[in-house]
Amino acid sequence: MKRFIFRAQVKDEMEEKAKAVLQEENKPKTFIAEGKLMTAAAFSWEKNIFLYYESIEAEIKPEELLCNIEAYLVDWPGQKENRKWIPMIDVFHFNEPLNAEHWKRKEPVESRKGRVAHLKPEMMASYIYYHYQLQEEHAFHGPKYEIIAMHENLLFGYQEFPAVVEEPIVPKKLNTNGTPANWNDSRMDLHFQAWEDGHLYFKHIDQIFAYYME
Repeated sequence: MKRFIFRAQVKDEMEEKAKAVLQEENKPKTFIAEGKLMTAAAFSWEKNIFLYYESIEAEIKPEELLCNIEAYLVDWPGQKENRKWIPMIDVFHFNEPLNAEHWKRKEPVESRKGRVAHLKPEMMASYIYYHYQLQEEHAFHGPKYEIIAMHENLLFGYQEFPAVVEEPIVPKKLNTNGTPANWNDSRMDLHFQAWEDGHLYFKHIDQIFAYYME
């Protein structure tokens, strides 16, 4: 089991067409029916598309999963070959899959949501430091399927409701006890860029599709 999160940017004035194409795409449902994926979901915010999926066996590229969207996406520079999809870095999760049986949902999921936020660039290292410490010390438990990923200073979070909280099965990687006993002492309020309306932290964004193994 492996989790993937990708970010793409839609060409100018193509947002609605791109979302319509994604809603009609059948490959995610086919891959789930074939037992290759457990969950696949896509979300949109402004010109951004965020793709989340869980691969059960082989590593699946987003181009394999979404075959008809390429013409609507811009190219990302930065490597030898331009890319349509940028892999986002997993910077926090409370839990991670040991295997497919461990990760399979035991109860119905009422909703799957995506959310975004911006960090202050100078606080990105601090954000990763505190969250990796919390994650790998198993300092306290939280939603099993929640995950936060980063590209540049943009955070994307995937959530499921109702939340399932379980003790992680995968062993922790740190034997330290550095996570603040009171998480508020990490001062996450100083890490985020405020939205135009003054709101801090994450805001939920639009879902394009969400498919999952029954």
